[in-house]
This record gives sequence, C-alpha cells and structure tokens, in this order.
Amino acid sequence: MAYSMTGFGRGEAYHDECRITVEMKSVNNRYCDIQVRQPRILAALEGRVRELISSRLARGKIDIFINFEDNSANSISVKTDTALAQAYADAFRKISDVAAVPDGLTASVIGRFNDVLKVETAQVDENAVWQLLQEALQQALERMCQMRGSEGGKLVKDINIKLDGLADLKERIARRAPTVPEDYRQRLQQRVQELLDDQSRAFYDEQRLAAEVAIFADRCAIDEELVRLDSHFVQFRDMLTENEPIGKKLDFLIQEINREINTIGSKANDLELTGYVVSMKSELEKIREQIQNIE
Repeated sequence: MAYSMTGFGRGEAYHDECRITVEMKSVNNRYCDIQVRQPRILAALEGRVRELISSRLARGKIDIFINFEDNSANSISVKTDTALAQAYADAFRKISDVAAVPDGLTASVIGRFNDVLKVETAQVDENAVWQLLQEALQQALERMCQMRGSEGGKLVKDINIKLDGLADLKERIARRAPTVPEDYRQRLQQRVQELLDDQSRAFYDEQRLAAEVAIFADRCAIDEELVRLDSHFVQFRDMLTENEPIGKKLDFLIQEINREINTIGSKANDLELTGYVVSMKSELEKIREQIQNIE
C-alpha cells in the first residue's frame, strides 16, 4: 500500500491535572525532516519524540506541535529575591530622606520592580510526562498515517489510470513501428523515380533500394525498447502494492521509462510515432508529479 506524504493528525492524553495535546502535519520532502515545537520544559524529551516519529515515517517534512498543561497546585511557584527587595527599600528611604518627602513604600510597590518576584515552573517527572506524551503522539501519528494512506490510495488509482494510458500508447507504437520501413521504401522509391526518371534503373536498382531499406529498418528498430517498457510497467504496478516506502524507487523507475521513451523518439523517423512519443512523455510527467507525493 502506497502512502502519501500529505497528512494531519491530532492526539490528546490526560492524567490528573496534566494534559498534553499533539498536532502534526506532513508535506512532501525528499528526506524525513522532523520539526518539533514544544514548551521548553519538555525539551529533554525531543529526542524520544524524533525517534518515535522516524520509526514510522520514512519521508516528508513533519511539523509537530506539542502543548503541555499542568494545573496542579505545585506546578508553579513564585520566588522572592529578598536581597534585591531590601536594596530597593533602602534606596527609596534614602530618596525620601534627601528629598524630604514621604516614601509611601509598601511591599506591593517593591514587588512590581524587575526580578524581585520570579515565577518558576516546577520540574516535571520526565518518565511520567513521556507516558502521556507518547500516548498523544501515537494517536496523532496513527490518524495522520490513516490520512496519508487514504491519500496514497487515491494517488495509486490515478497513477494506474495513467499507466494504462502509457501502455495503450506503447501498443500503438508497436503496431505502427513495423510499417515504418515499408513507408520509407515507398518514399525512397518515389523520390528516386522523381529525380532520375527513366534513368533510375541505370543508377539505382532494386538491390540497392533493398539495402538502403534494410539499413534504415535496423537503425529505427525499437523492439528492445518496447520489451523493456513492458517490463518497467509491470515493475511499476508491483511496487505500487508494496507495504514499504516506494517513492524513491518509483522515481528511479520513472527515469528508466523516460530513457526508453527518449530512445524510441530518437529512432522514430516517423511523424505518427513522434506524436505518440510526445503523448507518452506528457503522461509520464504527470505520473512523475504524482509520485513526488508518495512516501
């Protein structure tokens, strides 16, 4: 089963007054590019997050958004810098004495100054939080993989339709190719007749004509290319059913198919065959665009 690289998933996990929410989305990328955005308090768990994701996904740019809420009573504490508060108080009293004005000093006034009061987040139990985070990650990852699988199924269906079109064009080429040497013989014979008229037999006999046609037929023979195309089409369809990342393999096979089509085009020497080759390259480019979305 082929998977698209486009998907979205969301997961949540709860325990007592703690909650973790995970959202992840993925888009096309040649490699597995994981970007994690999370609270600083969870920074130590980023390595585990990456390891879990990379164990399931081989390609794509994956953005992971993690939100952590801890509403327990001891999750936040306020620390007082008493030395700094005393320094502020002493400074205000000196100003009051020098200026001969009441200082109006209160604890709430001093507390408003920078760094006197500091809000600190309590350290978390990494293993306990990881259990929650892992659960939320698994949910989000599973849902995203389901979306990627659904999208991948649609891509495979469309690619198979386009492969049918390529196979049909290849059959048309196979039917047309054997007639090209005979058409060439007739055109050559007509040209010789036009140029030499009554003297054509004296300068250009049937044996010479047959030799020219034989050389032309050998030069434009495409039997080997057609056989290889058949083999590539079969391999392509087989790969689309594999339960593993296939995007890079399909991209390589596309290059091989394109090589055979180009060779046929270079040997064509026929307007009708050239038209089929152009149509095949157009269909192949559409397939190439589709497989850029496949993992």
